[in-house]
Amino acid sequence: MHPRVVLHADMDAFYASIEQRDHPELRGKPVAVGGDGRRGVVSAASYEARQFGVHSAMSSVEARRRCPELIFVPGSMRRYAAESKRIFEIFGRFTPAVQGLSLDEAFLDLTGTERLWGPARGVALALRRAVREETQLPVSVGIAPVKMVAKIASDLAKPDGLLEVAPGDVADFLAPLPVRRIWGVGPVAEQRLLAAGYATIGALVRADPRALAARFGPWGVALARLGQGRDLSEVEPYRDAVSYSEENTFADDVSSPQVLEAALITHAESVAQRLRRDRLRARTVVLKLKLARRVAPGPRGYPLLTRRTTLPVPTDDGALLAHTATRLLARAALREPVRLLGVGVTQLISADTGQLALFPTRGDRRERLNRALDAIADRFGSGAIVRGDARPAARAGLSLQRKRGADPVDR
Repeated sequence: MHPRVVLHADMDAFYASIEQRDHPELRGKPVAVGGDGRRGVVSAASYEARQFGVHSAMSSVEARRRCPELIFVPGSMRRYAAESKRIFEIFGRFTPAVQGLSLDEAFLDLTGTERLWGPARGVALALRRAVREETQLPVSVGIAPVKMVAKIASDLAKPDGLLEVAPGDVADFLAPLPVRRIWGVGPVAEQRLLAAGYATIGALVRADPRALAARFGPWGVALARLGQGRDLSEVEPYRDAVSYSEENTFADDVSSPQVLEAALITHAESVAQRLRRDRLRARTVVLKLKLARRVAPGPRGYPLLTRRTTLPVPTDDGALLAHTATRLLARAALREPVRLLGVGVTQLISADTGQLALFPTRGDRRERLNRALDAIADRFGSGAIVRGDARPAARAGLSLQRKRGADPVDR
């Protein structure tokens, strides 16, 4: 049996690197991709900007405060998605087992490929060289016997580096790292572990499992197991989508039901188009609302409301999704302004199951209309045609998320 070999490839400052490549005047300067408004968010920061403490998900106001010379560019998802496609084509040359995590990173399972490609380090060097030669972009790579360790290694190799962790070195590699490096440990969990005296992964691994179970339950024992490098998760080249969603942060707080409903229509149509592109239908519709009232510091310091309902028959029709989301909005009975709004769907099934439409008398007409909308979007882009009562829904920042069913050009 071949020992597991997992490679994690992560593009360096992906959006910002593309902008600096395509615009020589930006090279060597602090660059941030994202919105420059009061509610803008940094989607990517060049390494020159990171020296000032600017990072992704930071508010544009804070980024500008830290680096007054920061250059903001709005970015182009069209170019980024096209570049991502090229990069993933390169990844696929080395193994068919590629699990994309976002537009700019992926796991590659090299287990059993040594007879074809040679040692993993040589594969990683060839991959990095191919990406650099064909895209003029840097990529950092981590190699390890498990996914979590490979991802940590690629992060420590940045920028533009390579780090391999041999199977026998996993424990020593992980031991001095802070506990926040373990998958599933966020800010709150980190504080709990620090309060218990576990500052490093090594300290957690050395703890008595009974003590961990008594204080943290099964979660603590599972963390210690991860800290030992015992991660059994496989590289999954293809995973069925479990939900689709679209959302945006408004430039100004919104109280008008008409404005909210218009944005709902835009998001519902986008989600429906992605469903049809992947030949799926959804049974549950989810409305997401973030209120404008701040209750805690940081980007998560706003109350979040969700409302959902299940349809009697699955659908891929944007008008029905919008109608359902509008009813959910009315059910929320808002009495204060909204900062963020989103529409999502879950309980997905194949559109080829042959189920009847929700409104049989109008189903054929709806289907013809949706096909026409899709054809126009495929030819001219997703923003080429919208329903008359839709409203543009600009996002505060660009997402690196790989969206199933999104237009490969316009996403």
